[in-house]
Amino acid sequence: MNLLSLILVFLFSFNANTALYSADGKASYYADRMHGHRTANGERYDKTQLTAAHATLPFNTYIQVTNVRNGKKVIVRINDRMAHSRHRIIDLSRAAAQEIELIREGIASVQLHEVPDDGQPEMTTIVSEIKPTGKK
Repeated sequence: MNLLSLILVFLFSFNANTALYSADGKASYYADRMHGHRTANGERYDKTQLTAAHATLPFNTYIQVTNVRNGKKVIVRINDRMAHSRHRIIDLSRAAAQEIELIREGIASVQLHEVPDDGQPEMTTIVSEIKPTGKK
């Protein structure tokens, strides 16, 4: 092997074993007045979608959010940024907050766990196919 091959093997060995994100803290949710406003990644915020804002996670990262009080879980996609806060670690869409029963309290203790790539919901396209019957 030449030197370039050794360097490539060395670099890829670090990527293969990256740790998934995990954190404990407080979650809140977006106010209804934010519906339709642009998020940091350019999308429009839709309170009916399972999305969230995080200070540092890359866009399109999927996170499982667990409400510590009741054990309810939801998987959200990061599509917005929030300011670094020592009080909250994630802001959820209204739909995600409803899934884990966060609406009434407004803020709840949560656990966050990144969903590995192989566990992320797949964006699939359904194609309708009309097959000829052979009849005229």
